[in-house]
Amino acid sequence: MSDQTPQQPGPADPGGPAAPVNPDFDSMTRDIADVPAVEVITTVAVHLMSSAAVNLGLAEEGADHKDLDEARKLIQALAGLVTASATEIGSYHAAPLRDGLKSLQLAFREASLVPDEPGQGPGEKFTGPVYG
Repeated sequence: MSDQTPQQPGPADPGGPAAPVNPDFDSMTRDIADVPAVEVITTVAVHLMSSAAVNLGLAEEGADHKDLDEARKLIQALAGLVTASATEIGSYHAAPLRDGLKSLQLAFREASLVPDEPGQGPGEKFTGPVYG
């Protein structure tokens, strides 16, 4: 049986059928090492933005996915990432991320039934108050 792919427990059933171990894990690890930090940071930021937009109800069938508590968390994380990384990634990459963040903050303010006080909205401790 040494010619079979190594197995490990699957995520859905830890004690059940095993999922194959990826034999190319070492090559994937080397590949991620070749990705520039700016690309990793901007990719993560875009994922946070997309998820926040969905949770703000801005996607198709938006009302079905609207969750302002989740959106607040995502916008807060995005604001921290954008603020902390801005000097590292440069204004060319940071400016569109800041614009997207501000748009999400404004959308959050509009979607809230009881708006936060200025400076208390998601991410505003990093960016300052956002006004529309």
